[in-house]
Amino acid sequence: MNLNSPEKILSQAEVLCQQRNVRLTPQRLEVLRLMSQRSGAISAYDLLDLLRESEPQAKPPTVYRALDFLLEQGFVHRVESTNSYVVCHHFEEPSHSSAMLICDRCGSVAEQHADGVEEILKTLALKSGFVLAHSVIEAHGLCGECTVVESCTDRKECKHDHKEWVSKKRGR
Repeated sequence: MNLNSPEKILSQAEVLCQQRNVRLTPQRLEVLRLMSQRSGAISAYDLLDLLRESEPQAKPPTVYRALDFLLEQGFVHRVESTNSYVVCHHFEEPSHSSAMLICDRCGSVAEQHADGVEEILKTLALKSGFVLAHSVIEAHGLCGECTVVESCTDRKECKHDHKEWVSKKRGR
């Protein structure tokens, strides 16, 4: 099942938590809800700002504990290169390999299954005696919409926003 709507994401998370006999606390559920309403990745501190709208007393450890739980359950992925988090849209498959396609212009993150790459990684891991449990591949570039904007040749007459570059810290 591909989880696209926030309602599906939250209901599937609740079902899985019941099956796994783990607690999806109201704060954990709220963090997942906030994340599911975004199309891209979000930093922990941006999440904290959003969480404070409903819980003014929320502190950074509140968000980090919720994110740790959501990561453990496979409901979210950490995007290492931008130090942010994104909802997993395939969390019924806890050991899948994901390819995160990260737009350097607008910040959107698209998760794709890394089917062929997963087999290559498993082969490489086996050669060195490593047991692969989970992998996330990150690729940076431009999404389709931003590619159109960046290839625009008539910047004076077009209606594109050419100033929309996201400045994200990259872990390189």
